[in-house]
Amino acid sequence: MKKLPVLLGIGLLACSTAAVAQKTKVKIKTDGPAPEVATEAPAQTAPAHAPKAIPVAEYYEGGQEAMYAFIEKELKYPVMARRNRIQGQCIVSFTLNTDGTMSGIKLVKNIGGGCGEEALRVVRLLKFNKPDYAILTSLPVTFKLPAPGQAAPTE
Repeated sequence: MKKLPVLLGIGLLACSTAAVAQKTKVKIKTDGPAPEVATEAPAQTAPAHAPKAIPVAEYYEGGQEAMYAFIEKELKYPVMARRNRIQGQCIVSFTLNTDGTMSGIKLVKNIGGGCGEEALRVVRLLKFNKPDYAILTSLPVTFKLPAPGQAAPTE
């Protein structure tokens, strides 16, 4: 009886090594030159600092750049967040209604220090044009402290 498990184990081991041996790649040397492979130019990517395209930005007067410029102008870095050197992104979710108003505004991600409340305040100030249909979306608001040596924004 004790021989049966041992034989099964040996049989499984033999089968697995045969399967591994079949998966190995074989390199073949040729006398001629290596075939040429067509290479493509790398795709153009957006700069790392550019925000991702936001669907509701097309309904903001001036587009996404104008929307983020307005957010940057109106954003006041919370004192508690500045003191504790809190940086990051707060995400605000809302529904853009067919009449251009926003409803269901809520904070999805909060980094603390008062940043979430400030992000909600600034998003509520945005004015959108009327879309053809209601759009449920989220908008990231970035809080980034200036680098040492740079002038701090005024409050």
